[in-house]
Amino acid sequence: MKYNIKSIYNQDLPPSAIEFLTYLETIKGKSINTIDAYKVDLTMFLRFIKAYKGLCSADLEFEDIPINDVDKTLLKQISLTDLYAFISFTEKHRNNGNYARARKVATLKSFFNFLNNKAKIINENPATELESPKINQRNPVYLTLTESRTLLHSMDKREKNYQRDYCIVTIFLNCGLRLSELCGINISRIKDDTLTVIGKGNKERTVYLNQTTLNAIDDYLKVRDASKVSGSDKDALFISSKNNRINKRSVERVVKKHIKAAGLDSEKYTPHKLRHTAATLMYKHGNVDIRSLQDILGHENISTTQIYTHVDDERLREAVKSNPLNQDEII
Repeated sequence: MKYNIKSIYNQDLPPSAIEFLTYLETIKGKSINTIDAYKVDLTMFLRFIKAYKGLCSADLEFEDIPINDVDKTLLKQISLTDLYAFISFTEKHRNNGNYARARKVATLKSFFNFLNNKAKIINENPATELESPKINQRNPVYLTLTESRTLLHSMDKREKNYQRDYCIVTIFLNCGLRLSELCGINISRIKDDTLTVIGKGNKERTVYLNQTTLNAIDDYLKVRDASKVSGSDKDALFISSKNNRINKRSVERVVKKHIKAAGLDSEKYTPHKLRHTAATLMYKHGNVDIRSLQDILGHENISTTQIYTHVDDERLREAVKSNPLNQDEII
């Protein structure tokens, strides 16, 4: 699915930003979500620059600062000091944590690299020496095997959308799909025990379906009603109550509802945490090696997958117990 370039123009961005976002879509093949994130970051940055340099009325609300007039002259005047001032602003006035600020640093580096090397708008890149905040490694939040079973078994079979919701949760817990990947599933891309999904960067990958997942899909398809669905949405596996492809917000509500009904923390466990759960269960209980897990999750870099090697405290405990000196008595 390609980005609707008209929506970029509707944000009243300057030509340089529009060219950059177009480059990300057409040349780099970035996903819609990635382009949206870059657009949000750039909009905030350019508004900050105008306010920081006194190029707009002090009476304007930050969100009302126009940026479509940002030209080459202003872009050439931006320095490394300005970039650090913006990162400081996001921390102190936008309460951005390390992850959010690191993303903005990545956006600025990419944007100014484009202006310098591709668009040839600036002669020197002020973001070359821009450093990213240190991000401490965080262990993934996930459901235990018992909690996962509790979630599945607690779902009410009498509910109208039981088969659909059960299928959604089952796919999350067994396949580890991203939220956008689940919403984008097409029936035509399910062949025997394989499913083709579009992941980050519009990259296709094959997902293998176990018998539990196949059963859940089959049960749902028996009751799935697409009679009022039109266009390409007819091929969508998951249909909303509005008779179109289910969207991410609806899936988030479905997950939250059933997490809460199972007596679990609905604020803590999101669709992304169910993805973590699938990966963790495969690693802890399925003896899946880290390289295979990388392919299953569609991680481009194995360092992203390696967070799952830190979750199994029980393995470490048993490893220490297995030390032969554990049984020796002190004399």
